[in-house]
Amino acid sequence: MRQLYFITGNKGKLSEIENRLKPFNIKIVQKDLGYPEIQADTLEDVAKYGVDHVKSMFVKPFILEDAGLFIDELKGFPGVYSKYVFYTVGLLNILKLMKNKKNRYAVFRSVYAFYDKNLKTNFFIGECHGEITTKIRGSAGFGYDPIFQPKDSKKTFAEMTIEEKNIYSHRGKALDKLVEFLIKNYDLS
Repeated sequence: MRQLYFITGNKGKLSEIENRLKPFNIKIVQKDLGYPEIQADTLEDVAKYGVDHVKSMFVKPFILEDAGLFIDELKGFPGVYSKYVFYTVGLLNILKLMKNKKNRYAVFRSVYAFYDKNLKTNFFIGECHGEITTKIRGSAGFGYDPIFQPKDSKKTFAEMTIEEKNIYSHRGKALDKLVEFLIKNYDLS
């Protein structure tokens, strides 16, 4: 069985990737090394900086993931600062910012970075379009899941099972691209 390290402290992200990679011969090992999340213009810049930081202290192949919620009416806020905003402002204050706004369009973006010293660093990007709800709904998931409803769904991410969420989610779409890459470059049998 191939072992792949996932640099994260987020148990929700870990559950999502374990669920998605179940059919393959890959054991995901969580490694909570932490890395600085720089102020940058793109998620790819944040992920690249994270990879450069982690590879200086960890030599095995690994992945890390960065994601952001980009709200149209708020000019892309919280975007690359989503984690910081979530922990400092919180969901209720995001909903207050959106009070009486007609345009509730938002997009969740995810970038997985895969590092292996024998290959260049590869990035896999996924997006999920949807809208910000008017109230918190659901108790599953994490982060902004209770206020984000994907297009063509009547549920928020927090009202879905992990399997349902992976069908829609930005992370699920980025994971599909990562899995394709792993199948092409590694023996997963």
